[in-house]
Amino acid sequence: MAKKIKVGILFGGRSGEHEVSLESAASVMRALDPSRYEITPIAITRKGRWLLGPALNANSPIALPEVLENGEPVIAPPDPGCPQLIPLNSQGPQRAASASRLDVVFPVLHGTFGEDGTVQGLLELAGIPYVGAGVLGSAAGMDKDVMKRLFRDAGLPVVRWELVRRTGWEQEPMRVRKLLERRIGYPAFVKPANLGSSVGITKVHARKELESALKRASRYDAKIVVEAAIDAREIECAVLGNDHPEASLPGEVIPVNEFYDYEAKYVSEGSQLIIPARLGEHQTKRIRQLAVRAFKAIDCAGMARVDFLMERRTGVIYVNEINTIPGFTSISMYPKLWEATGLPYTKLLDRLIELALERSREMSRNRYTTPGKE
Repeated sequence: MAKKIKVGILFGGRSGEHEVSLESAASVMRALDPSRYEITPIAITRKGRWLLGPALNANSPIALPEVLENGEPVIAPPDPGCPQLIPLNSQGPQRAASASRLDVVFPVLHGTFGEDGTVQGLLELAGIPYVGAGVLGSAAGMDKDVMKRLFRDAGLPVVRWELVRRTGWEQEPMRVRKLLERRIGYPAFVKPANLGSSVGITKVHARKELESALKRASRYDAKIVVEAAIDAREIECAVLGNDHPEASLPGEVIPVNEFYDYEAKYVSEGSQLIIPARLGEHQTKRIRQLAVRAFKAIDCAGMARVDFLMERRTGVIYVNEINTIPGFTSISMYPKLWEATGLPYTKLLDRLIELALERSREMSRNRYTTPGKE
């Protein structure tokens, strides 16, 4: 019998998307084949504490809140020579005699301190293979301003946007308002630059709504992106791969609210996911091509969901953003898109773990010392 791959599922985190992460992680754990994988839940609390749960077997209940409540406190040292998770006791860090190394970590973390390159950097330092984009791709994919600059420089179509810094708006609100009205106008979307799941986003229809929207976004980030709102269909496409990524069939989101905000995604019922999207052959081909180009533009790896806006009047397609750790809940678009393309959820997870190990092997070929110093 083949040796099981030891997979750590990292979930929770210090972001506004903590609850979404728990739902995604539970879906992933239920779908992983227990005959192939030894699954260990690793929780990160809202305050940043790491807690280790017991390894799961085929009959184990998926009780992630229990791990957050009663898991064993551990630290993850940035040292490839250490056990990867060190239990804490009253005398400080202590190596557990039974500590064993994980083969791969699957970060199911959304938003800041999880999807933005921070956890990826720790895993790199620790020498642990992990699913998804590396440090650069994760950080660029999280920062909507940097992301759009990379898209633009790669020749991808993006809507008009402006970056507002929190301190600039607080110190010179009149100047910022005039700038935004001159360059963007109304309606506009006001977003924290570094957040996901539509947390902190407001659609501003007129001047009287701008101040409260900027104030709301500034609670989540020091960088605020303000972009032109267009009357558009919302199209999404999943990408999978490392050096040779492939795109799924695209799907369309018809939100129950005015736009696909947090409530429409996770709270209210009524939003529709149409898979595949009702598009012409040429439109479908172009979206899949643009999705792969966007994936490459930020140096992504493993997986991503690329979101598009298709202007209703003209049919012009814009790349809106990329999500390097898309939702994995039972209603999430990323796994549904791949299922419609012919790759079921369980096989998708197998492929993501294969890609993580493949990327780790490729990275191991790098040398970080000068000749003669190895």
